[in-house]
Amino acid sequence: MYDSQERLILGFLIVIYFFFLFGVSLYINKKSIKTYDDFNVAGRSVSLFPLILTFVGTAVGGATLLGFMENGFLFGMGQQWLNFSIFLAGVVMLAFFLKRIRALGEKYEMVTIADFTVLRFGEGARIPTVASTMVAYSAITGLQFVAIATIINLTMGLNLTTGILISWAMLTLKTYFGGMKSVIWQDAFHGTIQTVGVFILFVVVIIASGGLEAVQLNVAASDQPDFLNIMGIPPSEVFVYLLTIGAYQMVRQDLWQRFWAAGSAKTARIGYWIAIILGAVTAFMIIAIGVMARFGLNLGDIDSNLTYYAVIGDVFSFPMVVVMIIALFATVISTADSFFMAGASSIANDIIRPKLKETPDLDKRLLKYSRISVIAVSILSLLLALYIPQLVNLFVTGAAMLVSSLLAPVIAGLFWKRATRLGGTVAMWIGLIVAVIWQVLGHPYGLHPVFIGLPISMLLVVFVSLATSDTSSEI
Repeated sequence: MYDSQERLILGFLIVIYFFFLFGVSLYINKKSIKTYDDFNVAGRSVSLFPLILTFVGTAVGGATLLGFMENGFLFGMGQQWLNFSIFLAGVVMLAFFLKRIRALGEKYEMVTIADFTVLRFGEGARIPTVASTMVAYSAITGLQFVAIATIINLTMGLNLTTGILISWAMLTLKTYFGGMKSVIWQDAFHGTIQTVGVFILFVVVIIASGGLEAVQLNVAASDQPDFLNIMGIPPSEVFVYLLTIGAYQMVRQDLWQRFWAAGSAKTARIGYWIAIILGAVTAFMIIAIGVMARFGLNLGDIDSNLTYYAVIGDVFSFPMVVVMIIALFATVISTADSFFMAGASSIANDIIRPKLKETPDLDKRLLKYSRISVIAVSILSLLLALYIPQLVNLFVTGAAMLVSSLLAPVIAGLFWKRATRLGGTVAMWIGLIVAVIWQVLGHPYGLHPVFIGLPISMLLVVFVSLATSDTSSEI
């Protein structure tokens, strides 16, 4: 894809960029990270601008930039339902969830979703919450290692195994020292790069395609006249997006942590509102770029996995290609370290912390264990990236576990006073077990695990709660 001189330049700049990020992490570690809360929820003091961009940086990751563009290239504007599912979930979160989540987080100094589920439903909720979270976030962190390794492979020519090891070392070091504070401030930088980069690419691709009318004419003359139709997607596929990608947003630990990291409830609300709009606009442009790549730039004979690289190579000279590769690199890192922190927080906060005795140096010990947890998650994610060939399936399983196990009990726990400890715990366990079994069986009858696990979990939390009673709602 690139000649030896271009690879040398790209490799050099990627190395320099990493050392820049590592230096920022060291600086923030020295100046700002003194407590357990500093490391895990950025001291609960994040201001509006970095909060907006960390929301965007986490939401618009490598899977969005590369995957949505590929989907647009292959299937057309109907793939905007991917984007709409996330946007709709964001609106629901903003309208109904954020205020309650933020208030409970402030009152009880919460760090993870398990803090809420254990408070509301008792210790029986800890294991299914932690298990679901760890599988999902370890797998998706491993996917980020693979994504960065793929960028390194395509730009520098290094094999994937070497690339995975490099990405593992890079992300582990910067997250170990910088924690959530570093993640959020670097996300602010990364979010700016990726948003500006996507906008520039969108405008340039429109111009290079001869304008939107030229794209419309090319589509009309093709054998795919519905390619620009946003409704050109089966209703069943829309339903899958809403109940998987959309529902997953409700129980994303990295999202809850940012609500708690904001300096105030107002900052969290305004920041998230701006971010979901900005994220939706960015994702819209990404999918549209994929569509125009096919019927504007006429790149129909390319490997669809390389759509992004083909587009930037077609419309830009090499100096600008370098900028867009850095933008891609920044995009992947902005999600990778966020998922990293979410998994590490589950170990430190939900597994180690309950076993520690209250002592004057407890906060100092928790900070130490938080850093150790980063290493633990990094090793687990590295092993998954290296040795589990179906890593995407593992993440699908983890996401299905999160939604099937947690969504119904979490909603009931937040808003339904009649929900009981037994109702919530039984719903979590059964939803979790059903989702795993359905995934292992290979999706019988073509049904996603969420379509089985979530309804069962919903029914159980309602009927078991109605059959029992306690005072767990008094929080």
